[in-house]
Amino acid sequence: MNEIIGIIIAIIICWFNFVIIDTYFGLPEQPGVEGARNVGESISQRDGDISGGFFQGNILCSPDASAGTLLASIGYMIMGIPGGLLAGFFVFIGNRLCADPGYAGSLGSFTITFIIYLTGFIGFRPEMFVCGMVIAILTIQGISQPKASRLLGGIARKFNRQSKE
Repeated sequence: MNEIIGIIIAIIICWFNFVIIDTYFGLPEQPGVEGARNVGESISQRDGDISGGFFQGNILCSPDASAGTLLASIGYMIMGIPGGLLAGFFVFIGNRLCADPGYAGSLGSFTITFIIYLTGFIGFRPEMFVCGMVIAILTIQGISQPKASRLLGGIARKFNRQSKE
């Protein structure tokens, strides 16, 4: 498979993997960990969406599905399926250390491990998903936080997971 095409498809897969899982688990609804409220309110003050800001704050302050997807991709690249599963375990431990009651990070690790395994049959390599996840995180946290928060807020509303604040 062409590497550029593979990376572009991996970006899309990774982006949907972590955004859907994190939204389903309620990251846009409220700050689940310390610091997420500050991030969300700061983004909201800069013409962003509070739900998307809480989503961004939660993934910044605790290992949620974005971290799980990235760590499992790296683990899979290094050790295969056991590496992806081990990453899910480490993300679970990280959530407990952050006093995060959720399981989005572990689920993100397990789903991307399964996805990498399946897509390997059609020519995808784990390295494509590592690169894809780094770029997917960049689209949410690094390019324009207010614009990304509005997109995430719209997705949260579709899932009925918007902030009550």
